[in-house]
Amino acid sequence: MIRVALRGVREHLVRFGLSVLAVTLGVAFVVGTFAFRGMLSATFDEIVATSVSADVYVRGTQAITSDVADQTGPPTSPASFGQQRNPVSAALAEDVAAVDGVDRAVPDYSGSIVLVGADGTAVVTQGPPSIAFGIDPEFPTAHLTAGDWPGPDELVLETGAVAASGLAVGDTATVVLGDSPRELTVSGTFAIDAAAAGAVLVGIDADTARETFAPDGQVPQIAVHAEPGVDPAGLTERVAAVLPAGSGAEAVDGDVVRDEASAAIQELLGFLQTFLLIFAAIALVVGSFIITNAFAMAVRERQRENALLRAVGASPAQVFAAVLAQAVAVGLVGSAIGVGLGVLLVHGIRAVLDRMGMPFGGDISLTGWQVAAAVGLGTLLCVVAAAVPARRAALVPPVQAMRDDVVPERGVRTRAVAGVLIAAVGGVLLYLASRLGSRLGDRLTGWAWVDDLNPRWVLGVGAGLLLLGVLVGSPAVARWVLHGLGAPAAWLLRPLGGLARGNVTRNPRRTAATAGALTIGMALVACTGVIAASTEASVHTVVHTELRAPLLVDSATFRVPADAVAAVQAVPGVGSTEVVRIGTTAAAPPDDDADDARAVPLAGVSTAFFTDAVNAQELAGDPTTALVGGKAAVVRRTARDLGVQVGDELRLGLGEHARTVQVGAVFESQVVGTGVLVRGDLFDSIVPQAQESVRAIYVTPADGTDVETLRADLREAVTPFVVLTVRDRDETASAVADQVNQAVAILYALLALSIVIALLGIVNTLALSVIERTREIGLLRAVGLGRLQLAAVIAIESVLIAVYGTVLGVATGIAVAAALPGVLADEGLSRLAIPWGQVLAVLGIAVVIGLVAAIGPAVRAARLPVLEAVTVD
Repeated sequence: MIRVALRGVREHLVRFGLSVLAVTLGVAFVVGTFAFRGMLSATFDEIVATSVSADVYVRGTQAITSDVADQTGPPTSPASFGQQRNPVSAALAEDVAAVDGVDRAVPDYSGSIVLVGADGTAVVTQGPPSIAFGIDPEFPTAHLTAGDWPGPDELVLETGAVAASGLAVGDTATVVLGDSPRELTVSGTFAIDAAAAGAVLVGIDADTARETFAPDGQVPQIAVHAEPGVDPAGLTERVAAVLPAGSGAEAVDGDVVRDEASAAIQELLGFLQTFLLIFAAIALVVGSFIITNAFAMAVRERQRENALLRAVGASPAQVFAAVLAQAVAVGLVGSAIGVGLGVLLVHGIRAVLDRMGMPFGGDISLTGWQVAAAVGLGTLLCVVAAAVPARRAALVPPVQAMRDDVVPERGVRTRAVAGVLIAAVGGVLLYLASRLGSRLGDRLTGWAWVDDLNPRWVLGVGAGLLLLGVLVGSPAVARWVLHGLGAPAAWLLRPLGGLARGNVTRNPRRTAATAGALTIGMALVACTGVIAASTEASVHTVVHTELRAPLLVDSATFRVPADAVAAVQAVPGVGSTEVVRIGTTAAAPPDDDADDARAVPLAGVSTAFFTDAVNAQELAGDPTTALVGGKAAVVRRTARDLGVQVGDELRLGLGEHARTVQVGAVFESQVVGTGVLVRGDLFDSIVPQAQESVRAIYVTPADGTDVETLRADLREAVTPFVVLTVRDRDETASAVADQVNQAVAILYALLALSIVIALLGIVNTLALSVIERTREIGLLRAVGLGRLQLAAVIAIESVLIAVYGTVLGVATGIAVAAALPGVLADEGLSRLAIPWGQVLAVLGIAVVIGLVAAIGPAVRAARLPVLEAVTVD
């Protein structure tokens, strides 16, 4: 039976070819994800090994528990990888350097920098940070490649920064370092033992770095390098012994720090891998529709062959196994090709990133279990997809299968009932998710097991059930919906339109299965489009209702130099400015253990912030009164995460900077988003100077000052700071919308794979349908149907299937998206907006997909010899 099965695959390569291609594309995405993650992991491991190379580290004793997924900014030093800790005194380096076996102790003087290139514009990366640090000429993994190490008013550039900036040794470079722009001379260039992965690395002399990044004498850590032959474990103990009690510092073996940094990076890459694997799973699920259809039509076509096998002694189990053996063959071949294609895909991505100035040094490799998992997944998908057709082949009685007529199509009433029930449960869950996400209090129904549910998980389950219900019930409505969709074609393109409509409605199960692949892809596309439109509408609403200040000074690096504040305030016509300073710190109720503190954004503002800058929604208490009284104003989402309300006390800060503050107000604001706000003087006592930055400046014009004139003057004033922008309300909303559109473009690119596979599904079904209907096509040609007319019939069938799948998908996607404003209210999605223009565009794309999918099958049908076709059994 195995030989029979393999011979069937070999003799019908066209029949199974697109199934192999569907598996190949899905597995390639899976393998590409594994390989891409492996390349990133290897690259960052090299970076950690290069930048965190000391034998011992002196660091803070208190760490903040932080969700990696919520980190918003890139690292500004090697110490930024892993948990944030309380800073330590740089003066400890002198005591540590005197310890027996210590070669040198180097405080970590590092932070962000803006480098202006030779063309006069800032060097802006696509995500990686721009870091300046006090260069250590004896650093073992940094090698001078040209010029000299920097002195005062000089800098050295890593080779990647040289390429990105166009600067050379001897050039004068403008940088925004610390609080103000400066002009420094490029004294040399250097290389590191790892690929910089697009980061801009700038070395400056130690004195300048200390004055810039540690004005209060506090640093993230101190790197301790041992003398040759000294045991790091013993050295760690000796260094720990000289640290003063109460200093808030500890000595840790370098391997521990490197392991922690690598673990933090792996966790972050894990989120990326999960995100990509979701789209790989979508592609594989869409591909399963192609495989199921291909095997169902193959079984239908080979009924007499299966009957003969049964007649000569084959059991139902053997027939079942023969079909599954074909599925295994298809899965293995498709998966093997997919593994190679996935590796090639990552090589291509790596080349593109390298051209964009983001070189990655890690090897592109796969472990044995990853290859086995990918091949096993593709093969298992084929087996599962072919199981139902195989069962149908095994259970057809030999006498019935030998008959010339086709087994009658089964009814769809059961599927209709099941589809309605599943979709109804999904709809209820979507409604529940919306209510859970938008509630103000802790209770919605009074049932703890319901109220404690995560609304996002409920949304995901509800969306999945709704889509499943649509797919299950699709055959029950296919005939009626397609009858209506095909009516214009049947009337305008007589008789071709009527023939095409009859062909797609004759077998609603097959039509629904073919359209199902496209339904999934289009549902995701529609949902993504609604999210983008709703976000843009919500942002415009929020900006115009919450922003009191007409102008906003912001930075592309999310850090406004302190000197820019004075420059803005000195512009004639400025009435008032609200400066928002921000820093991440620990927050927890006073009775909680210090290890349970969570990382939260802490903002320092003036007491007039809520009257001059932001119009927030008061939920409990008055935010302005809270700030005046030295209390904290907490955003609703943060208050819910921390479990605090008005009147509770909250411990903010680490070590000697820890302060207990009472919660004076809980408010809702999409402009602020998340975090805790305190008065400026309280902020200074909690956040060390080196860890704070100015996030934004809200500007209100003086009475009688024209806003447009003031905006032009402000832009001129902030020009020396290179990365600062001055926006009004409309420009602020547009800037946020542009960021959303960039993210949506990435989602569309990832979803394109599922659309391509869905297109292959239509091609496959039409091609197999042409083979199945060879005799019918021959008879139509014999009675006068021309080649072009036959091709037109196939094209109309394809378009009807594509439009049907798209209509179902778009409707499902919009239904899911309708629940998002409630679930994502904390993220600023406050309005539901349906982009009807995009919906029409998607329907137009469906027509194009149908026409493209019809090309191959239509050409094949038109070329069938009439005499041979009419004699086919």
